[in-house]
Amino acid sequence: MTLQTQPVAHPARILYSMLRVSDLEKSLAFYQDALGLTEIYRETFTEGRFTLVFLGYEDRPQDAMIELTYNWDEAGYTHGSGFGHIALGVADVTAACERLARIGVPIIRPAGPMKFAPDETSHREVIAFVTDPDGYRIELIEVPDMTPKH
Repeated sequence: MTLQTQPVAHPARILYSMLRVSDLEKSLAFYQDALGLTEIYRETFTEGRFTLVFLGYEDRPQDAMIELTYNWDEAGYTHGSGFGHIALGVADVTAACERLARIGVPIIRPAGPMKFAPDETSHREVIAFVTDPDGYRIELIEVPDMTPKH
């Protein structure tokens, strides 16, 4: 019997759920004031013309968060377009995609760096997108030090 030396190529935890918002300040007021969430951090993508605000509970910043996405040039959304995706952390996005493809999961955006980098860090995350049986999008984000859970 050999011990597994490679990280398991499946997600290890939920990171955040993304919602598109048409009025960032109004949405922040709701999530912070009405629901008690705290702005954990923000990413501004000037070139891509959008802002991401990540909200969670400051006493548990390791828990899953809500991402509010504000697209600067969008006036509003129709019902059903407000939900974006669920994001899952995985140690190796490429290996995860290979495993998921082998079992028939549609890979709609292959593993690779993001097209835009946030102004704050200039770091381009390695991501991929897959879909569930109903067509909901799941984003895989490479988090190399992610400890696999069994």
